[in-house]
Amino acid sequence: MRVLMIGATGRFAGLLVPELIKRGVWIRALVRSREAERAARDRGVDETVLGDLEDARGLISAAVGADGVFHIGPAFHPRESAMGVTMVNAAKAAGVRKFVYSGVIHPSLSKLTNHAAKRPVEEALYESGMTFTILQPASFMQNIEIEWPRIVETGLYALPYSQRAKVAYVDYRDVAEAAALAFVTERLDNGAFELSAPGMYSRIQVAGMISEALGRRIEAARIDFDEWADGAGLPEGPQRRGMQRLYANYDQYGFHGGNGIALRSALGREPRGLRQYFRELASSALKAA
Repeated sequence: MRVLMIGATGRFAGLLVPELIKRGVWIRALVRSREAERAARDRGVDETVLGDLEDARGLISAAVGADGVFHIGPAFHPRESAMGVTMVNAAKAAGVRKFVYSGVIHPSLSKLTNHAAKRPVEEALYESGMTFTILQPASFMQNIEIEWPRIVETGLYALPYSQRAKVAYVDYRDVAEAAALAFVTERLDNGAFELSAPGMYSRIQVAGMISEALGRRIEAARIDFDEWADGAGLPEGPQRRGMQRLYANYDQYGFHGGNGIALRSALGREPRGLRQYFRELASSALKAA
C-alpha cells in the first residue's frame, strides 16, 4: 500500500505516520517547504513532494502512483472546503483507489465554520467513485496538551466558555490508528464514523482528572475570549473569529458526542480515556524535569 499523506508534519495528523509505518505502508508526504521536507523525513516518511492544496495539477501529479490518500484540512482556513474538494478530485483523476478523510464530528453544525467546511468534502467523496473512509473525531485531547504548561504553572484550566458545559473528547492517536486500519483492511470501507471516547465531561470534571494525575488541585476557570486568544497567540483573522464562534456555541450547547461504540469497533479495543491521557502527560512532565 502506497499512501499520499497530507499533514505528515502536523501536530495531529503527524500521529498517523508511525501507525502507517508499523503496518508497512509506504508514505509520500505532501509538504509546502524544504523545512517541512526535512521534518517529514525525520518522522520516517519514504518520500516527500512539494505542493499546495490549491494547485490541482500539482496534486494530481503528487497522487499518481498512490493507492490511497489521507487528507486533513487546515481548520478555519477560508478555503478549507475548496482545498478538500480539489484533493478529492485530484486523487480521482490520478487513479487513487482509497481515500481516508479526517473531518469532524457533526459536520452538520452549520454555525461553526470548521464543521460546515467539512460537508462539501464529504459530498465530493460520496460522488467520487473511490472507496472512502470518513473519520469524524470529537474534540482532540491533544488540544488540552497545548494548554498543559499554563495549567501546571497557574493551577487553572481556563477557557472562554462555561466550566459546566460538557464536551466529548477523543485521543487523536486513536483516530490515527483507525485511519491506518482503513488503509490496510476493508473493515472501514465506505463508511463515515463518529469517533469519540466514551462520555462527556465538563471542565470542572476535567480539572478534577488533571488534579488526580498531578497530585495537586487544579481549578476550572473561565476567562474572556480575547484574553485567551491573545495568550494563545491567535492573530485577528478567520481562525480567531472561528474559535470565538466555536466557544460561544460550546457555552450555549456544549459539544455533544461521547458514544464510543464506533471507535471501539474500529479499533477492536477500548478507546483511550482522559484519565489515561492526563496520567501520561503528568508522567512525561516528571521525566522531563
